[in-house]
Amino acid sequence: MFMTVLTRSWPLVLIAIFAVIGDFYQWSFEIQATVLGIILVIGLVTIWVGAREKELERASQRLKELAGYFSRRFMGESIISIFAIIERLFKTDNTRLWEWARACDMSFRVFNVWCNSFINRMEMDTKTGRFSLYLRNYTNELWSINNLYYEYIEQFYEVAGSVEVPPEILEQYGKFLVEYNTFVGQLREMINQLKTIVRTEIEPPSIKLANELPAVCIKRSLQKSKK
Repeated sequence: MFMTVLTRSWPLVLIAIFAVIGDFYQWSFEIQATVLGIILVIGLVTIWVGAREKELERASQRLKELAGYFSRRFMGESIISIFAIIERLFKTDNTRLWEWARACDMSFRVFNVWCNSFINRMEMDTKTGRFSLYLRNYTNELWSINNLYYEYIEQFYEVAGSVEVPPEILEQYGKFLVEYNTFVGQLREMINQLKTIVRTEIEPPSIKLANELPAVCIKRSLQKSKK
């Protein structure tokens, strides 16, 4: 607490000291005003830089948390993942979907490597404390990862709307939908807050929400399961 107060109030302390010294040595008003003005400006700049670094640190920590959440919940071995949902299509008797699911499985492997590399690089760079150097780049990278990931969500949505998908897969997608859209809301909020400290050129609406499946898809799937 004492160190925090001292760090923030040192310009005032110096101003008081130089004011006393100037009065003691009978400095002219112009000299005193110049010296005290310089100290004040340096102090304000220092405080502003320190406050900005704190904001960058908080933003970097938030970005790391969101990236870690994305990796844990929507990648890897998580069952709440669009790739895990697509993989279950192999268990259906619709052979037309198998080739698409197989291609998605290859993409899943690439995504996993990319996400793991991304998380590891963030962990290492966070420890350096040079938040202003990488915050923008890593924010843009998470945005790119998520946008490419969303393409597979959109593809599954189109597939579920054109063919019969088992109800258990639709139920799994419903759970995924809730968690993913919550993540999107948090990512949008973080991007919006970043505008005050770093330029990312990313607009929150560019991060899209996953769509709910039409009621007709669910009804059709339930009817088939009862036959």
